[in-house]
Amino acid sequence: MRITLVGSRHFGVATLNMLRQHGVDIIRVVVADAEDRLASTAEAAGIEVVVQSNPKLVVAREIAEGSDLIVTAHSHARISKEALAVAKLGGIGYHPSLLPRHRGLAAVEWTIRERDPIAGGTVYHLADRMDAGAIAAQEWCFVKKGETARELWERVLAPLGQKLLGEVIDYARAHDSLPAKPQDEQFATLAPRLSE
Repeated sequence: MRITLVGSRHFGVATLNMLRQHGVDIIRVVVADAEDRLASTAEAAGIEVVVQSNPKLVVAREIAEGSDLIVTAHSHARISKEALAVAKLGGIGYHPSLLPRHRGLAAVEWTIRERDPIAGGTVYHLADRMDAGAIAAQEWCFVKKGETARELWERVLAPLGQKLLGEVIDYARAHDSLPAKPQDEQFATLAPRLSE
């Protein structure tokens, strides 16, 4: 399994390390910022790094030829249709909510703001609409009373993302396909960035 990883920051690095433990071949890492810790970690591991020409969009030439799958990890860029077509199985990403609930950049914050007693994480197929692709894996968790978004992310949602991505990668390797269950649009809610 040959993967192009698109991401940033700590979650991107954690995903890179998890993918390496799962024995896949990470053939390229794509970042929005050359100074990002994911870029330096990939370079130290001898993995090719490409910096996006547009921080909000990943285009086809930025995805490594011969990729079986694109994995996003803490990337706020849209992956173009043409970029997804480069990879045999398309792309997957992790979203820290029970999609279709809380689609958007501030899912964990909205989980806390809405006082949701249950949260969770979803590995989903990358698609034209943000966070709207078919679900490949999903798992829920309880939210502790008084927990902050950061605490919820660090306690359970970030580790859950690594677990679910790993499970979907293992499935893809075994079946040469990805599980896919369409999201139920009637339950979709948006989680736009909150102003500070």
